[in-house]
Amino acid sequence: MNDTPSPVRTRRDGHVLEVVLDRPKANAIDLATSRIMGDVFAGFRDDPELRVAVVTGAGDRFFCAGWDLKAAAGGDPVDADYGVGGFGGLQELRDLNKPVIASVNGICCGGGLELALSADIILAADHARFALPEIRSGTVADAATIKLPKRIPYHIAMEMLLTGRWIDAEEALRWGLVNRVHPAEALPEKTSELAGLLASGPPLVYAAIKEIVRDAENSRFQDAMNRITGRQLRTVDHLYGSEDHDEGARAFAEKRDPVWKGR
Repeated sequence: MNDTPSPVRTRRDGHVLEVVLDRPKANAIDLATSRIMGDVFAGFRDDPELRVAVVTGAGDRFFCAGWDLKAAAGGDPVDADYGVGGFGGLQELRDLNKPVIASVNGICCGGGLELALSADIILAADHARFALPEIRSGTVADAATIKLPKRIPYHIAMEMLLTGRWIDAEEALRWGLVNRVHPAEALPEKTSELAGLLASGPPLVYAAIKEIVRDAENSRFQDAMNRITGRQLRTVDHLYGSEDHDEGARAFAEKRDPVWKGR
């Protein structure tokens, strides 16, 4: 009988799934944990009753310290199979068309920052700190090297990548790395409020938004627009032929709140 607690805890609250990374002391991710996270987020993606996910860390010191270097030193290869969704279960998960919130409740570095960057919205506690210290361990923060210069000013991103410099929550907010900073004790409530707001919204519209953003990332504007107006994107075509699309128009005309069914 295995009494070892799972390194990933989940809790469902209506249409919201909370995913808590729980690997003391630093919530670092090894191969086994990454594969569990991949299964959790793939299950979230495929469950029609779930509309929003929140990912956070256990405790109040670490959101996630990233790749578990002790596990790597013990034999976990860096180029191994991290499971569905890649490292941390999110950054390479295909067709994830639902909002994900990262609730950063402490230190967020290396692969932990890459995990946060894989979310759609990042909320941070006022004591949170961010860094990409891979340069000091002779490796590269691959996903962050791709994503960070697109999210914040190029020179700031390159300084973080090239020096491993730490930034605090207020600086992260100033550069647009996070959406909002809250007092640590208020972060869970503020995260829950945002998750509830998103869960009450139109899931088919969210899906279309996320697919459009992915499709347009490396497209010319007019090419992307042509695919949208031509209903060439699966989620857009689904939305325009859905009950929810008709419901939105009816609710507006009847001056009432819409009732979204996700179909």
